[in-house]
Amino acid sequence: MPTSSIWHRLISGFKESAPANTAMCFWEVDVHSHLVPGVDDGVKDPEQALTCLKQLVEWGIRKVITTPHISGDWYPNKPADLRQGLIDLQILIDQNELPLTIELAAEYLVDDFFFDLLQKEELLSFGPRKYLLIETGWAWAPAQIDDILFRIQTHGYTPVLAHPERYKYFHENRKGLLHLREIGCLFQLNWMSLIGRYGVECQKQARFLVNQKVIDFIGSDLHQPKDLKDMARLLYSNELQLLQNQPLLNNTLF
Repeated sequence: MPTSSIWHRLISGFKESAPANTAMCFWEVDVHSHLVPGVDDGVKDPEQALTCLKQLVEWGIRKVITTPHISGDWYPNKPADLRQGLIDLQILIDQNELPLTIELAAEYLVDDFFFDLLQKEELLSFGPRKYLLIETGWAWAPAQIDDILFRIQTHGYTPVLAHPERYKYFHENRKGLLHLREIGCLFQLNWMSLIGRYGVECQKQARFLVNQKVIDFIGSDLHQPKDLKDMARLLYSNELQLLQNQPLLNNTLF
């Protein structure tokens, strides 16, 4: 069955129950997704990418900054290859006349491979402040994380921690997590975290960060068309209101 048919079956229930004034993405720029086909654990082919892009447009997204994984062990992607993937996505957007701008950055795992890249070449960042999307391992924080952030900053980048609500080692160390923002690391929340996509503890952490008003970017972290159903749950829920008072920078990226 075509991907688009599967998606319409998944989302139809939400559309039927949605209020007449359905809430849309007031942030308009998505800064975290995996929509370059076949380069990581994101979309597998152009059809899946198109399904995701069409739905983002329908929800009010006007610009997508897609961020393929780059890591030493799992996804040692090269910028040149990813840029070719971006060209292919732009052709897809043009052919389907989508009112959408698309750009390329990356989600970097902080590993030894990352430090080599930081020393040797220009990294794939986004925005005027050279925002650099980074993630760490799930179970424990990298050693000397303050020093890591400092090194990123001294190379001219502004570090942005992807989905800070998902790291288990910060669930019992909220003070340590907030310290990272105090020393200049911005936070990007996954919107599916607010509706429990990644579990109750991640949802609690997401709400804590929102209540602290420390979310700088909201991002979809969209990997597959099947994610769209959970994304719709936020847009059609009261949880969306929690984002209204955040100091979001998304709309500074046009």
